[in-house]
Amino acid sequence: MQITLSSALLALVATAAAVPTKRATCSKGRTTAHASCCIWFDVLDDIQENLFDGGECGEEVHESLRLTFHDAIGFSPALFRQGKFGGGGADGSIMAHSEIETNFAANNGIDEIVDAQHPFALAHKVSFGDFIQFAGAVGITNCPGAPRLEFLAGRSNISLPSPDGLVPEPFNPTDMIINRFADVGFTPNEIVDLLVSHTVAAQDKVDPTIPGTPFDSTSGTFDSQFFVETLLVGQLFPGNGSNQGEVLSPLAGEFRLQSDAAFARDPRTACEWQSFIANHNTMTSKFRAAMQKMTVLGQNRNLLTDCSDVIPVPKTLTTKPFLPAGKTQRDVQVACHASPFPVLTAQPGPATSVAPVPPS
Repeated sequence: MQITLSSALLALVATAAAVPTKRATCSKGRTTAHASCCIWFDVLDDIQENLFDGGECGEEVHESLRLTFHDAIGFSPALFRQGKFGGGGADGSIMAHSEIETNFAANNGIDEIVDAQHPFALAHKVSFGDFIQFAGAVGITNCPGAPRLEFLAGRSNISLPSPDGLVPEPFNPTDMIINRFADVGFTPNEIVDLLVSHTVAAQDKVDPTIPGTPFDSTSGTFDSQFFVETLLVGQLFPGNGSNQGEVLSPLAGEFRLQSDAAFARDPRTACEWQSFIANHNTMTSKFRAAMQKMTVLGQNRNLLTDCSDVIPVPKTLTTKPFLPAGKTQRDVQVACHASPFPVLTAQPGPATSVAPVPPS
C-alpha cells in the first residue's frame, strides 16, 4: 500500500511540474511571469521611441549605461563599518538628489542623462532606482552583440544622497580603483568585466572640446574592438592635447582613458582583458554576471521581482575582431604572457579615423 501511495504522489508531483506556469498578459498581448512587471512593457515602448530615438545604439544608450554604474557605485560598506552613511547603492539617489550628486566631480556631465530620464520615471510612476537600471538594460539591446541583462524591479523610491568620493575617476591609480571596487565586493577581473561597457561608450567631459569621442572604432556595436584597440600603441591626442585622465590614442578620433590603458596592461588584469578579444560569448557572459552583481549593490535582491523577460532580445553580432586599417600585430602592446595574443586581420584601406558619436 505504501509503495502504491508513493507512486501516486510521485505521479501527481510530476503532473504538476509539467503544467506550464500561468503568465500574466500585458499590453499588446505581451506576457510576463509576474503581473507586477506589466508596467515595464509600457516603459519599454516609451523609452525606445522617445529616449533612444526609435531604438538606436547612440548617445543616450551610452549615457544610460554609464548612469547605471554611477548610481550603483555610490555605496561603501567600509563607511558603514566606520559608523558613517555609506550610500544606498543602486537606489536612484543620483536622480532623486541630482542637485547634489550630479555636482560631484566624478559625475561631470551626467546631469544631462539624469534630466532626460527623470520625466519618464515620473510619468510611469516607477522608482528612480528601477528606472535607471531598466533604461540601461533596454538601451544596450539596441547594440548588436549585447547580452540580455537581468532586470529586477521593486526598489524603494526613498533614498539619501550618496557620499562624494565613491565614483572612481579615470586618472585614479589602478590600486586606488581596485580598492574602491573591493569595498563593494568586486575582484580586479570583475572590474575588467564591467569595463566591457566601454565597447559602446564615448567621452564628453574629459576633453570637452570633442564631445562624443568614442573609445573604439565601433561604438554602435557590442563587440570586442575596445579590448583590441586599447592595447594598440598610443600615438596622438584626438582633441586639444593631454587632459587629466587621458593618454595617447592609437587612432584619429578615438579617445583613450588612462584607467582603461592601465587595466589593459596591469599583470593582475591583462589576461582577463585579452581573453575577451577572440571570445565574444565569454565577454558578454562575464559582463552580464558583473552587471547582475552591480545592479543590486545596496539592495536585497530577495525583495525584488525578476522582470527580465521584459528586456528585448538583442540582435546577434555578425562581425569578428580585427586590426584597424593601417595597423599590424606589431602595433599591439601584448601584456598577457600566459596565452598567445589572437591573430587578427587588418582592415583594408587608408589608416582608420573614427567619427564622433552624433548627439541626439
